[in-house]
Amino acid sequence: MFYLFNPIWQWRLHDRNRFNTQRVTVNPNIFGGKPIIRGRRLAVEHILGMLAAGDKPETILEGYPWLEHEDIQACLLLAYRLVGHGRVEPEFAKETL
Repeated sequence: MFYLFNPIWQWRLHDRNRFNTQRVTVNPNIFGGKPIIRGRRLAVEHILGMLAAGDKPETILEGYPWLEHEDIQACLLLAYRLVGHGRVEPEFAKETL
């Protein structure tokens, strides 16, 4: 968790924001308007799901030859920004109140 509070890391993250708008796009005709990679039929949620399942970025890149490492970084940046703007409460918190 050190990296979340490291000012250098925060600067690098801010600098990479440009990848997000260039690499992650939305098309209402593809996957109902969910975020996709560079206008192709590969949803950001699919990349995040593979990473969450333990796939290494190199494995994902092998499966999608057109995909670039920066595309995966853009997916992670989008997830980071969405989580940073939302509040997640566990279900059990409602039961204990």
